Amino acid sequence: MSTPKYNEIIYETCGRVVTITMNRPDVYNAFGPVMINELIDALMRAGWDDEVAVIVLTGAGDKAFCTGGDQSQHAGLYKGNGAVGMPVHGLHSIIRDVPKPVIARVRGYSIGGGNVVAALCDLTIASDNAIFGQVGPKVGSVDPGFGTAYMTRVVGEKKARELWYMCRRYTAQEALAMGLVNVVVPDAELDAEVERWCAELVERSPTAIAIAKRAFNCDTENISGSSALGMEAVRLYYLTEESREGVAAFREKRKPDFWRHRAGAAGPSSHPAGEPDR
Repeated sequence: MSTPKYNEIIYETCGRVVTITMNRPDVYNAFGPVMINELIDALMRAGWDDEVAVIVLTGAGDKAFCTGGDQSQHAGLYKGNGAVGMPVHGLHSIIRDVPKPVIARVRGYSIGGGNVVAALCDLTIASDNAIFGQVGPKVGSVDPGFGTAYMTRVVGEKKARELWYMCRRYTAQEALAMGLVNVVVPDAELDAEVERWCAELVERSPTAIAIAKRAFNCDTENISGSSALGMEAVRLYYLTEESREGVAAFREKRKPDFWRHRAGAAGPSSHPAGEPDR
């Protein structure tokens, strides 16, 4: 099979291992409609290739795995297909649906939608310089599907709520402790560690692994429906002034004022900050 050509990702085959690299290092491998669609195509290609045993998903450069949606590409909806202008739900689904283990190789920032992708991969191997976290409520966004419900299965409900509500950043060791990653290694050993895991997986029965992956997914498959529904809700949210304030503040490098722009707001409150209207 010939090597496919893409604009924003790199597709490489070595033996029975395919490595898919998100290739926008100048923007910390943030994704937009083009990258999302290319990732889906590449994962479909590798996932249903009978000669492939393992898929490695990673980011170009040494600064980031992926930092989620590119805020410069939308002022409301993204300009592409899918509920929010890019098929995020489709990407999440294909990572789960391909009958091959998908390994996230994480160096640098794994933030926002990138953190969700890393969590959805079957296995996550991180450099000791990796940084994890969610950012949606800081920029007028949220993932109401796999990014929240499945994240709860990965790290537990209390920690998942902390991740989403507080939008803090976590070191690789903290991510390991909460169950976001399988192993943390010194940065210089990251590639060798990924190769070791791939080599072991290549020796395993591909049919047994495919069955196991399907069995694991059965327990959380209901999240797929809520994710599709949730993305429709996010579509409506992206069209509000509250969400757009998050994007504007990010671009202008200032703190957002969500309360002033929320639906139904009647201008600045006469109450002190933090005191509810009655």
